[in-house]
Amino acid sequence: MIKDKILIIDDEKGIRSSLKGILEDEGYSIKTANTGEDCLKLLEWQNFDLILLDIWLPEMDGIEVLKKIKTMDENPQVVMISGHGTVETAVKATKLGAYDFLEKPLSLEKVVLTVKNALRQKRLEEENIQLRQKIRVKHHLIGKSPAIKKLREEIKKAAPTNGGVLIYGESGTGKYLVARLIHQESQRKNKRFAQINFAAIPEDLIESELFGHVKGAHVNANKDKRGKLQLADGGTLFFDEISDMSLKTQAKMVRIITEKKFEPLGSNESIAVDTRIIAATNKNIKNLIARGKFREDLFLKLNVIPMVIPPLRERKEDIPLLIENFLKYFSIEYGKKKKSMSKKAMEAFLNYSWPNNASELINVIERFVIMVPEEEIKASHLSLLVEPRESQYAPDFNKNRPLKQATKQFEKEYIHKALIRHNWDIYETASDLKVDRDGLNKKIKKLGITFLG
Repeated sequence: MIKDKILIIDDEKGIRSSLKGILEDEGYSIKTANTGEDCLKLLEWQNFDLILLDIWLPEMDGIEVLKKIKTMDENPQVVMISGHGTVETAVKATKLGAYDFLEKPLSLEKVVLTVKNALRQKRLEEENIQLRQKIRVKHHLIGKSPAIKKLREEIKKAAPTNGGVLIYGESGTGKYLVARLIHQESQRKNKRFAQINFAAIPEDLIESELFGHVKGAHVNANKDKRGKLQLADGGTLFFDEISDMSLKTQAKMVRIITEKKFEPLGSNESIAVDTRIIAATNKNIKNLIARGKFREDLFLKLNVIPMVIPPLRERKEDIPLLIENFLKYFSIEYGKKKKSMSKKAMEAFLNYSWPNNASELINVIERFVIMVPEEEIKASHLSLLVEPRESQYAPDFNKNRPLKQATKQFEKEYIHKALIRHNWDIYETASDLKVDRDGLNKKIKKLGITFLG
């Protein structure tokens, strides 16, 4: 169980000590400070669920500290404490975002009750967000195929643990969403889920994004910044496209996973972190290890629980269930009457190879729900939706163009129309075009022919 973290700010040592003792006895993780400035410094590098904040502090008072807390990315609950409380002060603090107001002398029973209520409210707010996300995630695990049933069982077993998970799967299979589902079923579900995509961020910015930096650490570091590792403290950090992580960063991650601490760029001070890492890749990591592109020690730490998301083409029996689900989902989303799918249209969906997997199927269904006026989606609608393609988008198609480029575009459109005629049946299309099936598949891949263009 991940302990809730509480920060106590009071300039009276006796009060700090009493509150720390009683709340630690209740099972909370406690830190203390005696000034508003120290509070804000701690918040720069650490996450807290709740802050007990005295109003009357030396130099910066509690109201000013509260204002600054509410401008931060993190959103801890704040309970104000005062020995000279007035209704006006309490109202002001509440308007600024404080959860509650306690007066000195403090009743320890009331403190404990207020803390529990504040943390319960925070959890309810976070659970509402998680519930909305959970509904989205579960859409992607719809299916009756053995592979999906196995994946569900693996998630159920792995989620409650802290074991590292490495998710394998092609683009569009839903690796991010499986990671979210693991988080949502874990004991960390009320803490943050953060992600970093190593393929999408330039290499020179990765470490700053991951570890954070102190002001002046590099040219663009004009203020302190918390990295994703710290933002996900107590929660889960998802490493997408882990194979794109540089060897230098890999070496640092091995140490961080082992020691559970790290240093922001430009700092010599270590920060303790308790973050579960879930990683994903669409590449063969063992091949990368053999080529010296990936560290085997990091692989072993990440690959404690391997999970494989099969491509959609290998679980055709799930396609009708996904179609039914998303026809309903997008009909509700766009306020339209639910559509059905004809037998011929369904055949086309089953024949198609779905190179971009579930993401592509969802995109297609959404487009059908929006664009098809009839209640039944027919095979003819495939042609309706894909006819205005490259030739219409490229007004210079009939003008002077290199023969190679024009030939490629014509070939792509010609094959695409043949596929539509035969409901994406590769065997029938290959026979019609007088080519072998393997050759046609290679052409489809090379020309980038997809369901909608």
